[in-house]
Amino acid sequence: MKGEVYYGKGIRELEEGHDDLYNLVTDMNNVVWNGKVLDYKTQKLIAIGITASRADPRATKKQIRSAIEVLGISKEEIVDVLRVVLLTSGMPAFSKSLQILNSVTAAIEEEKEED
Repeated sequence: MKGEVYYGKGIRELEEGHDDLYNLVTDMNNVVWNGKVLDYKTQKLIAIGITASRADPRATKKQIRSAIEVLGISKEEIVDVLRVVLLTSGMPAFSKSLQILNSVTAAIEEEKEED
């Protein structure tokens, strides 16, 4: 993700003990999230679709939360992506991802009310 925010659990180990590998991951990160042709918002929506289609709940949750909080992507835009997941990956991946989206948006709303 842009700005050296990584979701992989092992990235901190690389940062602390393997500078060469950490720098490689950081360089790759910068090359992927460059916005040359597709803007960052579009790239993030693609990332949501990929993680959702893999039925990876942890990654899907992280991608959705950052999409909403960092980029202001709407719930409706994410639902449009999940429609493609339904078509390409089936009901289980779609249903799980929709549940994640609903729980993330509810949590964000709750956090706003607390502030």
